[in-house]
Amino acid sequence: MTTFEITGMTCGGCVKRVQAKLEAVVPGVQVQLKPPQATVPGPADVATLQAALAGSHYSVLAPAVVQPPPDMAPGWFATYRPLLLILAYILGASLLVQGARASGMETMRYFMAGFFLVFSFFKLLDVPAFADAYAGYDLLARRWRPWGSIYPFVELALGVAYLANVQPLLTNAVTLVVMGFSAIGVIGAVLDKRSIRCACLGTVFQLPMSTVTIIEDVGMVLMAAIALAM
Repeated sequence: MTTFEITGMTCGGCVKRVQAKLEAVVPGVQVQLKPPQATVPGPADVATLQAALAGSHYSVLAPAVVQPPPDMAPGWFATYRPLLLILAYILGASLLVQGARASGMETMRYFMAGFFLVFSFFKLLDVPAFADAYAGYDLLARRWRPWGSIYPFVELALGVAYLANVQPLLTNAVTLVVMGFSAIGVIGAVLDKRSIRCACLGTVFQLPMSTVTIIEDVGMVLMAAIALAM
């Protein structure tokens, strides 16, 4: 199944109208109000669905989350294996680059540098696709789409700043604001139980939005706050 978020629906009548428009191009689609989304039995092209709603005040938001049948769904570790491996590599590199002189604060700085550099890399592989995915849950990107295109470069700049240890006070303050605001959208999406894709690694991996994403964002906020307090 593939799930898309639908904007503009406020009542049961909206659901019926959207259902009728989408069924004309995708037979078997199921539309619901809470949460506002359309579920297609199989892969679907977001452009096709958007075209079906053209001329109305309803719209389809990427990303789509492809959900395998329950008996084929991967376990938690298999789902988040790419993310866990990346975080483990970044932590290992943060320790190795310091050698015997490793300290907690320096490890944290190198980890944050690696985090932003690696995660921005995946987003920069396809900036338009990331921007579409990010608009599915980020509060600012949803209202101002260019923010989704700018965000990967902000992460890249933060990664370089942490690595070079440039203006640490400003770097940590920006991280606190950017990641803190991003976390608000993530928490909202998880609490609403929306089946959307996490865009933390761009659109390369099919990672669902979950508490793992909250821990990821809030963890960066806490590390920035600790660095500011020291």
